[in-house]
Amino acid sequence: MSAPAPSPLAIVDAEPLPRQEEVLTDAALAFVAELHRRFTPRRDELLARRAERRAEIARTSTLDFLPETAAVRADDSWKVAPAPAALNDRRVEITGPTDRKMTINALNSGAKVWLADFEDASAPTWENVILGQINLADAYTRSIDFTDPNSGKSYALRPDEELATVVMRPRGWHLNERHLVDAGGKAVPGAFVDFGLYFFHNARRLLDLGKGPYFYLPKTESHLEARLWNDVFVFAQDYVGVPQGTVRATVLIETITAAYEMEEILYELRDHASGLNAGRWDYLFSIVKNFRDGGPRFVLPDRNAVTMTAPFMRAYTELLVRTCHKRGAHAIGGMAAFIPSRKDAEVNKVAFEKVRADKDREANDGFDGSWVAHPDLVPIAMESFDRVLGDRPNQKDRLREDVHVEAADLIAVDSLAAKPTYNGLVNAVQVGIRYIEAWLRGLGAVAIFNLMEDAATAEISRSQIWQWINAGVEFENGDKATPELARKVAAEELDAIRKEIGEEAFAAGHWQQAHDLLLRVSLDENYADFLTLPAYEQLKG
Repeated sequence: MSAPAPSPLAIVDAEPLPRQEEVLTDAALAFVAELHRRFTPRRDELLARRAERRAEIARTSTLDFLPETAAVRADDSWKVAPAPAALNDRRVEITGPTDRKMTINALNSGAKVWLADFEDASAPTWENVILGQINLADAYTRSIDFTDPNSGKSYALRPDEELATVVMRPRGWHLNERHLVDAGGKAVPGAFVDFGLYFFHNARRLLDLGKGPYFYLPKTESHLEARLWNDVFVFAQDYVGVPQGTVRATVLIETITAAYEMEEILYELRDHASGLNAGRWDYLFSIVKNFRDGGPRFVLPDRNAVTMTAPFMRAYTELLVRTCHKRGAHAIGGMAAFIPSRKDAEVNKVAFEKVRADKDREANDGFDGSWVAHPDLVPIAMESFDRVLGDRPNQKDRLREDVHVEAADLIAVDSLAAKPTYNGLVNAVQVGIRYIEAWLRGLGAVAIFNLMEDAATAEISRSQIWQWINAGVEFENGDKATPELARKVAAEELDAIRKEIGEEAFAAGHWQQAHDLLLRVSLDENYADFLTLPAYEQLKG
């Protein structure tokens, strides 16, 4: 018996957008509806499994490599599919949202890859979701241009051979798209909306361009979640009639549980896997979230004191390189988030040296590429990787068999000598309020204090406030982390912002709302799994 026809999807509470009919065709919506019908029940089961696993960590305060998948790790015979030509050299990748100007600048940046982001660098307004799809389609048909209404400056694409390869990042499993619902009123997961619309419209088009539909998979917590993605890819390729193996996926290892399942994740996706990436802020956020009741040994210091040279972070990144290269996959390093100043050459000089040292370390450790947030950082990162790679596209032949990581090494947070500071609390409040305010205005990538911040920044900021208060941390100045202190610091920051930008701009923004939301997720006894869940309820558009 054939499967029932997919329920038609309804667009609800959404203002019509220019050219939306190009994206929201009946055929594309039927495909998204079928993804939803087939796979959302499994998505729901996996989200429930996350809660069960988190409860187990709360009971045991530990994690280990999975005994039930030991055979996968011990079997040296399997490898991931060979990289397609367009994804073989990934030495520098630039990240950013899919607005029209960023689309052109990222493709023109000189980076090998652009992570076109529908996730943490994009606030999921309906406009951002749909116009982002239009911008990518326009880029592939070379019908995209942009003129800045303020400066009058025009932007256009360079020749095809100079453009970055696009790797698109859909939303994580936990986020729904409230504007697209099935006949029963159930919202479609944002992952299926982002992936489905993009894949349906662009898979064949990208193959014709000598590339393919390539994806970054965020917030993955287990190999079973990777298995679901693999089944989605198999179904999608058959549905639109492209060869199996056309899709390539790079998985962000940005949760502590996924760090214990790197090989299994690659195994589940092996016909579609391209590599793994080491993301910093979400990884630290995940450690706090999972071990928040694990006592003093899991209390993180200020976020900027947790560098990639911390012993437990070294264990994570070196295990990632070894795992990837053992299986023939790319190992992609973390983000250089610095935004160059147009006014302060000394700030730039110091920051560029830090970026260079970070990228030198990654290249020397065996990474095949790394992330930057700004086009001015592309040459710096490129130089670091050129020095190590030369003319080779990657260094997968460096197997890093010298690396030996034990389960305990990945959660040895107490190996750090640094402690939380009062200034660290102030910075977490400042960045949290400023980022959330911009997000509520529809901006997901925000320059704050010369750093490009995204939702992961707000997550680690509010998580640290929550953790320090609940752990009863005492700062170096004698102040104790309490709800009252957090409220005092937040009130002072709100006053400072009002003075900084003026009453009119303050009133026009979402500052009080951002202040209140930050305190809610930082002080609530019941820790919210993701800041973006309550924030999405307040996001207009």
